[in-house]
Amino acid sequence: MRVRRISTALAGVAALALAVTACGPTAGEGGGGGGEGGGDTITIGTKYDQPGLGLLEGQEPVGFDVDVAEYVAAELGYEEDQIEWTEAASANRETYLQQGTVDMIFATYSITDERKEVVSFGGPYYVAQQDILVAADDDSINTPEDLAGKTLCSASGSRSAFTITETMEIDAQLREAGNYSECMQLLTNGTVDAVTTDNVILAGFSSQQEGEFRLLNEPFQEERYGVGLPKDSDMCEDVNAAITKMWEDGTAAELLEEHFGPTGLDYATEQPELDGCA
Repeated sequence: MRVRRISTALAGVAALALAVTACGPTAGEGGGGGGEGGGDTITIGTKYDQPGLGLLEGQEPVGFDVDVAEYVAAELGYEEDQIEWTEAASANRETYLQQGTVDMIFATYSITDERKEVVSFGGPYYVAQQDILVAADDDSINTPEDLAGKTLCSASGSRSAFTITETMEIDAQLREAGNYSECMQLLTNGTVDAVTTDNVILAGFSSQQEGEFRLLNEPFQEERYGVGLPKDSDMCEDVNAAITKMWEDGTAAELLEEHFGPTGLDYATEQPELDGCA
């Protein structure tokens, strides 16, 4: 998969690199504090603890978000060895973009009006659905409303749990964890009754311990995954062009099947409508 994408990318690199140069450099120098200023590398933030999306294996992360990031970076003129990866936890994403720690973020980063106040977004490149994961032998929770009186875990910096307690006004007791790996540990040892976040995230974790958990398959909230960019970045149009190409040439479908086909998740198969960069 990676080899094919590289070949595809290399075929267009010369023209794209020329276009990027003609428009002025769009990505940063990488390695921290690069911001937008051009250079030999690009620094990309992603999750390091999300199976199927962004999971650190050895020295580099792997997963759907990582592959999408590599595709987009290639379209911007960066080969894989020019990418510097940085872990971007949910609580760090806005800060990393504002401080120039990263040039782009691909980290199940939902586009919201609130976040648009401080950062910019390309995309979305995928639309996930919020869902709930419980222990396989727990038959007391089958809908979001069943979380009333239950303990619910969500990662720091994520707004998923607040969708339950504030938007849906369900009286669940929140237990905030540092990340979703911690939430899964708390669910495994019975400290919490359920974990809520996007279905692709939950499917990834569930597939690592087959038979231990049950995804409700009761989606109730769209989560539009965008490419996090510094506020008013001039990379947005190029990023959106890359996302469109990724869907049109079939790469997006191949990546989704590669990472989520084995989990049984009914993932989306059509490109989401882009927000535009204005």
